[in-house]
Amino acid sequence: MHKLIASRFLDRFLVLRPGQTHGMAVSEPRFDELQVAASEGAMAPSWLIEAARKSWAVEIGSAPLHETVLVRERSRFGFSRGSYELNLGCNYDCPFCYLGVKKFEGLDAEQRVRLLHIMRDAGVVWLQLTGGEPMIDPGFLDVYGLAYRLGMMITISTNGSRLWKPEILAAFAQMPPYRITVSVYGATAETYDETTRRRGSFKAFIRGLTAAHEAGLRLRLNIVVAKSNEHEVSEMEALADSFNAPHHTFTNMSPTIYGGPETLPAQSERFRRQRKPFTGCNAGHTFFHADPFGIASICKVGRDPSVNLMEEGLEGLSRLGPIADSLMLRTGGCSGCQISGSCFTCRPLAKLYQEAKAPLHSYCQYGGR
Repeated sequence: MHKLIASRFLDRFLVLRPGQTHGMAVSEPRFDELQVAASEGAMAPSWLIEAARKSWAVEIGSAPLHETVLVRERSRFGFSRGSYELNLGCNYDCPFCYLGVKKFEGLDAEQRVRLLHIMRDAGVVWLQLTGGEPMIDPGFLDVYGLAYRLGMMITISTNGSRLWKPEILAAFAQMPPYRITVSVYGATAETYDETTRRRGSFKAFIRGLTAAHEAGLRLRLNIVVAKSNEHEVSEMEALADSFNAPHHTFTNMSPTIYGGPETLPAQSERFRRQRKPFTGCNAGHTFFHADPFGIASICKVGRDPSVNLMEEGLEGLSRLGPIADSLMLRTGGCSGCQISGSCFTCRPLAKLYQEAKAPLHSYCQYGGR
């Protein structure tokens, strides 16, 4: 199993250590040197041996380079990040879930292998595995293991309820993730279970969070504020601090990915925040999202138009850039707006709000004027 990853990342070349936050930039000639050494079965160059020892206390000089460093092939595509929604199924039933109806379905094992190879060949270095709840998927460890072996730095978005399972912790010990992002829905069993609408969910969450912390895994907590838990925001933040985990607080509810309004009543009006001005993003250009069926879209919000990677393969990704540019145009419900240049909401998200017939003030900073 590789100890380091060498890869192109956008217009740079990096050497990375799985499970670690810091990497090392190298010049293109040095990256070429690593590619040649890996292909010829040569030993690691002295500069990399010393850098690995200094940066990560890792020894790579006692074996041929290809046994300790995974040197990835350059991709002619410009994608560096991606997300893969293994399934929409979840063991929770939160009223604000943007996925709407959470059916447990998707690609079979063989198709998942093909999808991950497409993502690797597209240049994806940082990969987010998400759902639904990815860890309840029977094939989660197969997907995770292959993504790791293909040379991806993996972030897992989870509710934490399965993080205590021995087979999962064993896999993470052998193949460390870049980060585990755990959603928080309450600081007490009463509030948490009410929010998830699953009795015993808080107990499983704390058990998983504790196990991950004790295993030394890198955690980040996403505190999701809704009507049902708005009285425990400070307690949820204190919970994050007790695990020495950085946290981010999310307060604005969005419609479902189908433009459904059923999530919006869960909004805590007291904690609704004004978004920052939207100045563009890399969706569809250096990032893409794949749903449970291998349908690629520019992101989790702007899902239509899309590209069926199982039918079109790697080449289909070349269409995402123009799709992204077209989706960002202020059309439909926003056409004719004279101040759209300072809008706080990206066009695909605004479209979902409009389809949900949401109040204008919920997504447009000029809605109350």
